[in-house]
Amino acid sequence: MQSSSDFKSRLPLGKLESIEEKFINIQEQLIQEQSIDELIALNREFTALRPVVEKAAEFKRLLAEIDEAKDMLLDPEMKELAEEELDELTQQLSVTENDLLVELLPKDTDDEKSVVLEIRAGTGGDEAALFCGDLYRMYERYAELMKWNFEPLDANESDLGGFKEITVTIEGKGVYARLKYESGVHRVQRVPQTESSGRVHTSAATVAVLPEAEEVDIKIAPEDLRIDTMRASGAGGQHVNKTDSAVRITHIPTGIAVVSAEKSQHFNRAKAMTVLRSRLYNMEAEKVRSERAADRKSQVGSGDRSERIRTYNFPQGRVTDHRVNLTLYSLDKVLEGDLDEIINYLVTNDQATKLAEFVS
Repeated sequence: MQSSSDFKSRLPLGKLESIEEKFINIQEQLIQEQSIDELIALNREFTALRPVVEKAAEFKRLLAEIDEAKDMLLDPEMKELAEEELDELTQQLSVTENDLLVELLPKDTDDEKSVVLEIRAGTGGDEAALFCGDLYRMYERYAELMKWNFEPLDANESDLGGFKEITVTIEGKGVYARLKYESGVHRVQRVPQTESSGRVHTSAATVAVLPEAEEVDIKIAPEDLRIDTMRASGAGGQHVNKTDSAVRITHIPTGIAVVSAEKSQHFNRAKAMTVLRSRLYNMEAEKVRSERAADRKSQVGSGDRSERIRTYNFPQGRVTDHRVNLTLYSLDKVLEGDLDEIINYLVTNDQATKLAEFVS
C-alpha cells in the first residue's frame, strides 16, 4: 500500500496487504465448485474480511487524492482551492485510518451471540430484591427497543415483588456485543419503601451476561446429566408460569443446576440445556480471561462479576459508571431502557484502549 510522502500511518501495512490477497483468493474460490460446508466457511470469512478491504480501498483513494491536491499547490491559480481540499482530505484520511484500525482489532468471537442474563439480589435484603426487579425491567425494555426476543426462564420472587434471582434469555443479532459490559455489581442508593426515617440506603445486585453456547461450542456427555421434572414452586407472577412440566437439569461433575419453568416440558428441556451450556462455556471463558487479566490495562468488558461497575443514585437522579467515570443525570430514562448512551461510551472506550495497545 503506497502512502502520501509525509503521512505517517499507524496501520500495519503488511497485514493489510495479506488481508487483501486473502480476500481476492477467497473470491476466486467462491466461484469454484465447493461442498456446502466449504462454501459456508468461505462465505463467512469473505463477509468478515470485506469491511476491512473496502475501508482499505477508501484509505488508498484518499492518499491518492491528497497527492493530487499537493500537485495542485504548485499552480498559483489553484493553490487556494487545493489548500481547502487538502485540509478536508487530511481530516477524512484520519477518520478512515481510525475506522480501519478498529476493523483490524481482534474480534470477540462471542459478539454476535444471543445471551443468558442472570440477575441476583446482593446485599440489602428486600430492597436489593426490588432493585433486582428494576434491573430486570430495564433490560426487558432495552431488549424491546433493540427488537430482541426477551424470554424469562426461571425466577425466585421476593415477598415485596422484586426478585431474589431471575434468569432470562435475550436472542438477537449482536446481543452479547452490546450487553457484555453489563456484567458486574450494580448498586442502588435510595430511601427504601420500608424505611420510615427517610435515610438513604445502599443495596446491590449482581448481573451476569453469558454468551449463549451452541452444541458445537461445548460438548456435554449424557451420563454427566441428571434431569428431573417437577411442579414449579414459589411465586411465578406474570413472568414465570406455574406448571407441572418444569425441568431441572443438573451437571453432575460441576454441580451446576438449571431450572426452566415455562408451559412446555420440551421447551423447558431445550432452554435449560441452553443455559447449562452457556454457564459451562462461560466457566471455561472465565479461566482464559483470568489468565489474561494481568496483561490488561482496562477491566471494561472483562465480565468480572465481583467488580462494582455502576451506581444508580435516586436522590440525585444520576447514574455513574465507575469504569469510565461517566455520570449521567438521566436515571429515569436509563431505568426505562435507554442504555445506548452508556453502552456506546463503554464500547468507544474499550475500542480506544485496544487501539492504543494495538498500535503501541
